[in-house]
Amino acid sequence: MHTLLIIDPQNDFCDPNGTLFVPGAGEDMQHLASFVRKARGALGEVVVTLDSHPSVAIERPTFWKRGDGLPVTAFTQITHAQVGAGEYAPIDSSLRPTVLTYLQTLEAQGRYKLMVWPVHCVIGAWGHNVHRAVLDAIGEWEFQVQRGAYKVLKGQNPLTEQYSAVRAEVPSVDDPRTQTNHQLIEKCRPTSGLLFVAGEAASHCVAATLDHLFEEFSDEEISRVVLLEDCMSPVTGFDTHAAAFQNRALAHGARTMSSARALTELFTN
Repeated sequence: MHTLLIIDPQNDFCDPNGTLFVPGAGEDMQHLASFVRKARGALGEVVVTLDSHPSVAIERPTFWKRGDGLPVTAFTQITHAQVGAGEYAPIDSSLRPTVLTYLQTLEAQGRYKLMVWPVHCVIGAWGHNVHRAVLDAIGEWEFQVQRGAYKVLKGQNPLTEQYSAVRAEVPSVDDPRTQTNHQLIEKCRPTSGLLFVAGEAASHCVAATLDHLFEEFSDEEISRVVLLEDCMSPVTGFDTHAAAFQNRALAHGARTMSSARALTELFTN
């Protein structure tokens, strides 16, 4: 049997009315829903990650103000040096030391600098919900196998970013939700069948999750990973990030193919 990993198939990313809509994501979800329906008899596991945030968090405009007191707009990048110089500051001034330590640690890792995103995927809000087409298709699979998909919430800690479902960018020793999710890794580990991967966005959460999974998988297991290229899209302006991720995945030994081609692959393995 095979496994399907769906990363953040949520309204805020996949619906044109979403606060962080990814162009092409609506079509991606339709392709994905069709894939689930046609493949469901061969899927032994469906894993769904959900971006899950409070409304005020370190990567949101609601957390920040400029040095002159004006609001910070979405898609602003904030660095340790800028906060140190007073160009930006947390609205809650008591968090400034924590924020400076966080930014210093984040930047030292070399993966990301802090990006302020529009408020999105707030727990309990419409934007947090799974896109309807995918939700219905997963529901049909759940009815067929008589158990639920394995769902993982990520991003609940307001003082660290979490693109990857495996762990936060800067894990907190006091918050297990930010630390390495070993159960998720094992759910996704393709020891025999294939691991099909879909979701949003290819430039960020898909890339970050797969980068971390590849660190845990053997070369043989990575060769069983298939990225569904018509079931994921990049955030606007981050096409090069998605292309770089795809190149990394191919270099590791993973494969990319359309969902239609993957169906053929699924029923011949």
